[in-house]
Amino acid sequence: MKRFGHSLEKIVESAGNLKQVRKADLRFGDLVLITTRNSVYSVRVLDNGLYLVSGGWFDLNGLSPMKIRITGCTWGGSIIKVDIVAAVGLHLEFGNRVVTTPIKKVCVIRYDNQN
Repeated sequence: MKRFGHSLEKIVESAGNLKQVRKADLRFGDLVLITTRNSVYSVRVLDNGLYLVSGGWFDLNGLSPMKIRITGCTWGGSIIKVDIVAAVGLHLEFGNRVVTTPIKKVCVIRYDNQN
């Protein structure tokens, strides 16, 4: 039991130092490109907590693009950080319970609706 508490402590401690993309910082139309160990995902921000996702598992299963929620990111277990879309080193979890391999790189491309 002590070991679990120590792991949880480390997770909480590391959460503040993550290179992350917070859901609250994204706007409608923004594009988030997420590279995991095995795949690349394209995530377009929609309204009402929904995202249009292509790539990776969605391409492999003929479902791209798919309108879906993003649950958040995990450290590879059941502890989930729900306020983020992506964080380097964590696993992205989609609303259909698909979980990615660890995230290696994240790039946000802002939507410019002035054109």
